[in-house]
Order: sequence, then structure tokens, then C-alpha cells
Amino acid sequence: MGRFIKLAAPEEPPEEDPLAGVANLFDVSIVFIVGLMITLFTVYNMGDLMSGEGEVTMVKTDASGMREIIVKKGETITAYKVSGETGTGDGERLGSAYRLADGQIIYVPDEEPAGEAASAPDSDVAPAEAP
Repeated sequence: MGRFIKLAAPEEPPEEDPLAGVANLFDVSIVFIVGLMITLFTVYNMGDLMSGEGEVTMVKTDASGMREIIVKKGETITAYKVSGETGTGDGERLGSAYRLADGQIIYVPDEEPAGEAASAPDSDVAPAEAP
């Protein structure tokens, strides 16, 4: 019976697979990438980008200065390229936008005179009563 069992001699080194650790490195890298993506979404509050109900608007500027506005409403994503041309048409002035020194943009709506706001028939705000 003993002659059919192949036992390694004690002086021979055990056989090792040199590529056995590569599979573990691949698994670790996948876990690291998923963790990094979750961290970035959490830090930048981009959970609405992945949800089906959220609404997100982003402005993307490439290296040449071309801007693109990306709007996501629910499951629909629409991209608009900004051409830089001045738009024309009928409309009314709603307010002014200002760029601060730190790059932040603030919108300031135009104020209506008190007489116009009170006489507007479709105004949702009731005029204040005098004491």
C-alpha cells in the first residue's frame, strides 16, 4: 500500500503558486474603488444623481472654455451646449445676477413698487393691512 501513495521527500521545498496572491489584489482593488465612489458621492452630496426621483443641474466647462448645462429630472438626462450668442425675444426683466470676488453668483430679483403689487389681480400675496 505504501508504494502507491506519493509523499514528498522532506528535503524538497513545498510547491507554491507564484500567482496565487494576484487574485486577492484584484478583489482588494475592486473593494477600494467602490468605497472611493461611495465616499465621493457622500462628500459632494451627489445622492440625487443616482436616485430615480432626484433633480440635478450641473454646468460643465471643458479645457477650451466651452460650457455645457446638464439637467437630470427623474430618469431623463438632457445636455444643452452654451453657444455664447445673445438671445432675443419678448419677455420681462426679472432681476439681476452678480458675481462675487470668490466666484459665487447671486441672483437679486427686481422689486415691484407697492402700488403694482397691490393691484395685480393674479398675485398670490395679499397686501399688508395698515394699522
